[in-house]
Amino acid sequence: MTSSNTPLSYKDAGVDIVAGDALVERIKPLAKKTMREGVLAGIGGFGALFEVPKRYQEPVLVSGTDGVGTKLKLAFEWNMHDTVGIDLVGMSVNDVLVQGAEPLFFLDYFACGKLDVDTAAAVVGGIALGCELSGCALIGGETAEMPGMYPAGEYDLAGFCVGAVEKSKILTGQSVKPGDVVLGLASHGVHSNGFSLVRKCIERAGADLPTTLDGQPFKQAIMAPTRLYVKNVLATLAKHPVKALAHITGGGLTENIIRVIPDGLGLEIEASAIVLPPVFDWLQREGAVPAQEMWRTFNCGVGFVLVLAPGDVAAVSAHLARRGLAHRAIGQVVKATGEERVRIG
Repeated sequence: MTSSNTPLSYKDAGVDIVAGDALVERIKPLAKKTMREGVLAGIGGFGALFEVPKRYQEPVLVSGTDGVGTKLKLAFEWNMHDTVGIDLVGMSVNDVLVQGAEPLFFLDYFACGKLDVDTAAAVVGGIALGCELSGCALIGGETAEMPGMYPAGEYDLAGFCVGAVEKSKILTGQSVKPGDVVLGLASHGVHSNGFSLVRKCIERAGADLPTTLDGQPFKQAIMAPTRLYVKNVLATLAKHPVKALAHITGGGLTENIIRVIPDGLGLEIEASAIVLPPVFDWLQREGAVPAQEMWRTFNCGVGFVLVLAPGDVAAVSAHLARRGLAHRAIGQVVKATGEERVRIG
């Protein structure tokens, strides 16, 4: 056995502190754009400080965490890193919104084997934009360079969001009853769920991928970021009574809406009211995916749902139309019969 007296550095071990510092400097102006009331100390410290706005009388904190999933594999393959950060934010802020909460601040975790500052800055730029569009402060995060943990050119993301809601205004869905209407808000496409199946469909298509889809380049249509519903839905809650909300993520239409419907009740979703956008139509045809598999895997063009009393539908619909958010009634709440609580047909 031989040994060497050559001094070793952290960079020799694969961790570039200088690159990490450069990334922090690139991130600071992006995070600054997201600052809002309540931020006391953000990027750069060991811990971020946030004071719940005093306009809340009995604030209840609502937290959420998520990632981007295997959509990242396409981001690596296609070198498209600027929108997955929006996905990361959307997965958490839209979840927190479900209970009526206003997202207050967000933290991210970016992990890689070798840090590429330009790639990381593009990702964090998307995170900052998502926070800005959601009225949520990007208050902190962590960049972890871990040699040997990830293949070259790959990384993973996690996001953490904290929101607040008045205790008296928490949406629990307990007031939902038969006859209530399910109003679906349009998605921007696949968002960030079901990408293991999306990638299989693309693999099956091979070289026969379409050039465009829904009026945009195919890859952009597939990678379209998660729609951020925060500002539109919070504005709706401020003016109109809403009984329940649901974010359509993994599990699709079949498994997500029912999560906010009380026991003993079910859902009748009208398949004819859900016109598959071109991206889902292509996936279904290319993968020969059965309709029921589509319903329980993808959002199928409906990214978020409001449950309303029938008498409130017209006013809420007019409000959403004024804000330019496409929507339509897709079903109603019914009494549950048997074990199958969701029927789509």
